[in-house]
Formats: sequence, C-alpha cells, structure tokens
Amino acid sequence: MPIQFGIDIVLKNKPDWKSKRIGMLTNNAAKTNTGIISRVALKNEGFQLVKLFSPEHGMDAKGTDGAFMKDGIDEKTGLPIVSLYGDKFMPTNAELADIDIMLFDIPDAGTRFYTYLWSMTYWIEAAAKYNKQVVILDRPNPLGGSINMSEGPMLDAEMSSFIGRFNIPVKHQCTLGELANYFNKTQSWNAQLTVIKTEVWHREDLFFKWNIRWTNPSPALQNIEAALMYPGLCFFEATNVSVGRGTKSAFEWIGANWFNQPAINMVCQNILKEDIVIENLTLPLTNKEGSIDTKGIHIKVIEPQNYNAVLNGLLLLKIIKDIHPKEFKWMPYPTNANPSGTNHLSLLLGIPNAEAIFELPLQHWLQKITMILRVEDWRNAIEPYLLYA
Repeated sequence: MPIQFGIDIVLKNKPDWKSKRIGMLTNNAAKTNTGIISRVALKNEGFQLVKLFSPEHGMDAKGTDGAFMKDGIDEKTGLPIVSLYGDKFMPTNAELADIDIMLFDIPDAGTRFYTYLWSMTYWIEAAAKYNKQVVILDRPNPLGGSINMSEGPMLDAEMSSFIGRFNIPVKHQCTLGELANYFNKTQSWNAQLTVIKTEVWHREDLFFKWNIRWTNPSPALQNIEAALMYPGLCFFEATNVSVGRGTKSAFEWIGANWFNQPAINMVCQNILKEDIVIENLTLPLTNKEGSIDTKGIHIKVIEPQNYNAVLNGLLLLKIIKDIHPKEFKWMPYPTNANPSGTNHLSLLLGIPNAEAIFELPLQHWLQKITMILRVEDWRNAIEPYLLYA
C-alpha cells in the first residue's frame, strides 16, 4: 500500500468540518500521494475553502529565498491569498474572521532553519489567540524520524528568529504534526489542535522508501540528495562560498573560484572519506555581471540513513576556512525576516558568537563542536509527542 499523507486521509474520511469555512496555509508542494495539489483536491471534493495563506517562497513554492511575498489571487482555485512572509508572519483577527477551520498542509525539509515549520507555529498561535479550530495535515520527515539521528545545536533563546523560533535541534527528526503538538503544549497555547496522521510510514523510513516522486518544497531543494545535505551545507550561506543556488546542483555543491581543489580533496579524503564522496565540478553561477564559471566540489552522501549532516557540513566549513585563511570571509545574508543579514551563522546554528568557534585550532574546534551538537535531552522532551513507531 502506498504512503498515505494527512491530505489523503482527510479526502478519504470526509471529516465533519468539510462544509465549514476553511482557511488553508499551503503551497504547490503540498500534494496528495498521487500528485494532485492538496487545495485543488480538497476543492474538487467539495471542501469549503474560502481563503488561502502562503509561506516563504509563495504559493507556487518558487519564490527567491528570503524574498518578500505579496498577497494575491490563486490561479488554481480563484481564492484570495494572504502572504505570511511579507509584512507579517501571523494572520490577523480580521483575516480569520470569516474562517471556522484553519488548515495546514506544507511539506517540510526536516531542518530547524527551514521556515515552513515556524509559519506553522504562528498559524497555531493565531488559532489559539482567536479561538479557531486548527488542523495539521501531517507528512513524514524526508530525513526520516530516527530521534537518534537528531543533531544540535539546541537553540539559545537569545538567538530566536524566523529561522529558529524555539528550542529544538537543527536536525530534529520529527514530523510537523509532532512538532505542532509539542509547541502547542510547551508554549501553553492550548489551541484546539488536531493532527491528521500519515499512514504507512515508519520512523526509520527516509524519502527513498516512500515510492513517490520528489516535489521541490522550495526552489533550491531539487532532490532528496540536496535535502540530505541541506542541514550542514546551509551554513555556507553565512560565507562567501556559494551553495549553487540557481543551478541544478544546489546544496549538492559548494564552490568559489579561489578554491584550492587538490588541497580540499586531500583533506576531505582523509577526514570525511567514510561519509561523503566528492568530485571537482565547475558550475555557471549567475550574478549581476552575468554567468561566471565557478570552481567547486560536488558532494554525494555514502550512507543516507546514518549521515550526520550538521557535523559534516560544519567540518567542511572549517576545512575550507583553514585552507583559505585569506580568501574566506563571513558574509551577511539579507532576507525579508532579517533585512540586514547580519549574524547569520549564529542565527542558523542557534548559538551566540558562532564565528568565534571557527578560530579554534582544528582539534580544539572538533572537541567544542562535538559538545555543542549533543542533544541528549531532546529524546526525553519530544518522546511524549511522537506519533509514529
């Protein structure tokens, strides 16, 4: 039997709220297991959708990373779209006045700094604030659900932002439905929350075992291989090293024309040979001046089931910084949520003064990072909220 997402279960069971006025936070990446866009499938089955809300990247899930998203009209349903990645992250009382049910269906990438999770938390908080019923159509985590594969750092409250609002690991190994229940309780929102569970999924199953086609949750995550490395390679966005956005190899590649490829290859072969395979690859990167061929390395994970993406990504970052002390630079990363783009590495990692750690000698750095990435308390904290075996 194929995997059944929350949307598939709802369509099959036809809940009693089907005829109530529904507002839905979603995008084009949210589909049934047969590939029909969720909101279209609901409308076709007579669910009374009256308004749509969109996250970062917009309703089409193609908007530029971090770009301001406008309100609009949905070309697939004709319904109005309220952007929750524009002037605000939370819907207003007025925008919810004509809605009885707040429905959520967006696929996740399994990483704390992936913003769909935090849009969901504002959605649930609004439901509690304005006394609405909220329903989460759950989906599996493409990185699997083995809590033993969680990786920190945990989030320092001082570093709370829209790429890390509350204290969970960078690689959390949960579904959004599980995190919905967790935050609803731990933040004391006590919203009228229902999670419609996925069926035919086991925690150890990564996307490879779902037997469906990949749908890009956002423009740069174009396959499961990119999603696997995203929790670690995203830290390069705080530097002058490219992650290949705008190419077919985004988050499977890192590069800069000052790369000393032989040196990088040699060090990676010695330190990371059991985790990744790398090969030299030149990519055309587009900027204001046009397309520039850029040297870099293409990365492939050897054992996805056991891949420590955060540790390996940070180790790659440390290696490249140490090999290129003059060329490497920390850089701002402006977004709608952080217009100045400052402090980006600390916001991603969730710890203050993150750049300073990379000044340590490699051996001391490794000891420090190993300690920071520990998440011993996470299993105990999340265990009561896990929905799947």
